[in-house]
Amino acid sequence: MFHMSLKPSIIETIPLLRKSEPKVWIEAYGCSASMADSEMISGLLKEAGYEIATKKSESALNLIVTCSVKDTTEHRMLSRIRTMTKSGKPLIVAGCLPKADRAKVESVNSSASILGPNSIDKAPDAVRLALSGGRLVALRDSPLDKVNIPRVRLNSAVSIVEIASGCMSKCTFCQTKIAKGWLRSYRIGDIVRQIKSDIKSGCKEVWLSSTDNGCYGRDIDTNLVELLKACCSIEGSFKIRVGMMNPMYLPAILDRMVSLFGEDDKLFKFLHIPVQSGSDRVLKKMKRGHTSKTFMDAVKAFRGKIPEMTISTDIIVGFPSETEDDFKETVDLVERSQPDIVNISRYAARPGTEAYGWKGMRVNSQVSKERSECLHALTRKIAKKRNSIWQDWQGEIVIDEIGKVRQGRNYAYKPVVISSTAITTTTTSTANDRQILLGDKMRVKIYDFSNFSLKAKIIL
Repeated sequence: MFHMSLKPSIIETIPLLRKSEPKVWIEAYGCSASMADSEMISGLLKEAGYEIATKKSESALNLIVTCSVKDTTEHRMLSRIRTMTKSGKPLIVAGCLPKADRAKVESVNSSASILGPNSIDKAPDAVRLALSGGRLVALRDSPLDKVNIPRVRLNSAVSIVEIASGCMSKCTFCQTKIAKGWLRSYRIGDIVRQIKSDIKSGCKEVWLSSTDNGCYGRDIDTNLVELLKACCSIEGSFKIRVGMMNPMYLPAILDRMVSLFGEDDKLFKFLHIPVQSGSDRVLKKMKRGHTSKTFMDAVKAFRGKIPEMTISTDIIVGFPSETEDDFKETVDLVERSQPDIVNISRYAARPGTEAYGWKGMRVNSQVSKERSECLHALTRKIAKKRNSIWQDWQGEIVIDEIGKVRQGRNYAYKPVVISSTAITTTTTSTANDRQILLGDKMRVKIYDFSNFSLKAKIIL
């Protein structure tokens, strides 16, 4: 929006006469959708005239975008809320936790304003009220689609695009459904416009995010394949990461997905398919809507076309009534599917979920711990084995993280750490020591690997 000041320019240059805008400190936790929410909240606040603080000490108000997917995450959120409350500054608690368990947030700070994950458009009102000593409670879902909204990106190289809100599943353990509700897909044309704008502003990676990408479009007579085709047709040099999709929706689009991933270079060869258990009995109690075979069929189909395909999955150990035989089936599934990444969680009952009331079926905590440790040991071995196939690979990566290390991603979304000392015979130290910026593309050669990443040196 173009804005011309009516004040004489000389007044604009006098610091004492210039209005000081209140600064807001924002923290975000959880999934990529939560990160995107924080970016949009920042954009909306900036558009409303507020400044986003770069230091906690300079803020007039604190805002936290929360996650409630696990009990350990919830404990961390409540701890942060307590700490922010002690600062004495007005507080806004946004995201999944206040929607899923309002009472828990209010037990820590009863005067904090609260925003649900689908009411971020109320953020400017919440800030205005909080700064004047008031309080806003906005937990009802807004009709606003979370696309083409002003944003302040956390990473200038990455565009996080939410393609939908909510999901169609009824998992007995999941509190996210309570927070985000039923599926609401955003229109393909709106999503494409968002991506075009982000690519034009310099983004090199596009993360398509939602509660469950697999069911995208089922409420608006389309599907994920059609969305991906439209996104891949956008001109520009960028890659697309497809976020989490539950296995139950894959069979209907599997063949077309495999073909598209095999043919289009704009798609990272990466999938996040959370299986949760290898036991069909446990999956039924979870109300997952898929079997272990559904997951295996998807892995075989993608790896059959793209052997180096990066597969990420999630597993819950110690789900109520899980037996030793059930756990062995999970171990067997992991050994057969060889996922590159496995996010392992010990089951913890989440308030409001169906499984929360199954107290008589809960697995002993020590048993859950032992099963978790067993699975962690196995998945570390598999991860290292999968990473070993990249030894001596040469190719292009895009730098998407600069911090303690300089890290990029190859076409299979493998994290590639750039060595500052390793030099090839075909380059010079200046190539490795030159300034590397977010979004830079460079050719590298993999010289080593670990469970977590590939290690590379720059080549010319």
